[in-house]
Amino acid sequence: MNALELFLKDFPTYQNTSRIDEIRRMDYAILDQQGHIYLDYTGGGLYATSQLEAHQELLRTHVFGNPHSYNPTSAQSTELVENARKYVLQFFNAPEDEYVCIFTQNASAALKIVGEAYPFGAGCRYLLTFDNHNSVNGIREYASARGASVTYIPVILPDLRINEAQLSAELHRHDDGCFNLLSYPAQSNFSGVQHPLEWIEQAQALGWDVLLDAAAYVPTNRMDLSRWKPDYMPLSFYKMFGYPTGVGALLARRSAMKKLSRSWFAGGTTTVASVRGNKYYPAEAPAAFEDGTLDYLNIPAVEIGLRHIQAIGYEAIHERVLCLTGWLLRELISLKHSNGTPLVKIYGPLDMEARGGTLAINFYDATGKLIEKRLLEKEGNRRGISIRMGFFCNPGAGEVALDISSDELSSCFSRPRYEERISDLDFQHCIDPKASGAVRVSVGLMSNFADVQAFIDFAGSLLE
Repeated sequence: MNALELFLKDFPTYQNTSRIDEIRRMDYAILDQQGHIYLDYTGGGLYATSQLEAHQELLRTHVFGNPHSYNPTSAQSTELVENARKYVLQFFNAPEDEYVCIFTQNASAALKIVGEAYPFGAGCRYLLTFDNHNSVNGIREYASARGASVTYIPVILPDLRINEAQLSAELHRHDDGCFNLLSYPAQSNFSGVQHPLEWIEQAQALGWDVLLDAAAYVPTNRMDLSRWKPDYMPLSFYKMFGYPTGVGALLARRSAMKKLSRSWFAGGTTTVASVRGNKYYPAEAPAAFEDGTLDYLNIPAVEIGLRHIQAIGYEAIHERVLCLTGWLLRELISLKHSNGTPLVKIYGPLDMEARGGTLAINFYDATGKLIEKRLLEKEGNRRGISIRMGFFCNPGAGEVALDISSDELSSCFSRPRYEERISDLDFQHCIDPKASGAVRVSVGLMSNFADVQAFIDFAGSLLE
């Protein structure tokens, strides 16, 4: 049997997703026309030609003005923005009487809203996992500045899953008279680990608010907010369907939004603001948190993209990702040098239980020496393979995976020349010969067998 036949034999349900191949031929033809092997879906999704055409037709056939008015062109913009807002809630099955959709620039901007407006205070707690994006880590600066304590729950090798016993113990440690926030990702953007959504209800039952970072999860997994009810859920739409960039959202429970208080106001966030009267009246959410003029020309493209995902179907997308990731894992693990030394080390689960289509990998030669990133990049680029290298803005998971200790980090960061600034190359020199990052391969919406097999072949070319 050839590789494809073996794959279909072991992953027969892949054939149930064949409609995606037809969509790729029609709507993503440029991938194969230009020879792209795109394996960076956790970095950004890809857009369909039909999405562009539908959006451009909308802009070509209408006149849209700034929505902060009641004239005809403003009214048209307002209608499309509100339709998109309503459709986002519908897409995630979020009851409108319970959730609001706040449009932001991206998931990071959504997280900043929570960080700057959450009522942290002395005695309060910010609890988060080692496995988190830097935009979630950054909220610790707001928490610390207001006297709240910051606690990290570690991940455990080799699967990089959270120590649930420690999480439970920390959730039981809180002051009932304080505001306490738990933050974690539904899916790791480093390892692909999917953390239990059951933690949401468990934490809330103990009086915690829960911020669930869904940016890496929702591109290939359905999120039902009538079933799972995080208080705050940030996301970036380009991660899901590529276009438009620059538009994200914070989906938040109305009860949780009442806890947020901002120390400033901007255009669009008030009902009335006065200079002589030295007073302002904040609008209600979502308007109270949408600073200035929304990206009213691009927001309608969000609904177009969501309808595109819905037409394909999460069931097919999810099944395809499971099959392709399972094949990648199995084939990469099997690659060994002639002396039996493994070619790769995969950080995270080696099976498909509670994991997504993201793999963090490093490559080693027959002596066990790390193969340098620049050599991998050069060869990968030559083959037209788009992958990503580094920590992927998730230092906690990366430091545990790569066994970089706190002592090593303190020694590095305390050097006088690194007090103000440190580059990636500087960091590598600090911890040499350890790796300062990994190779990330991620499959998604339009991935096919040829893509993952091309990467496997690339990996095999690194064997002695």
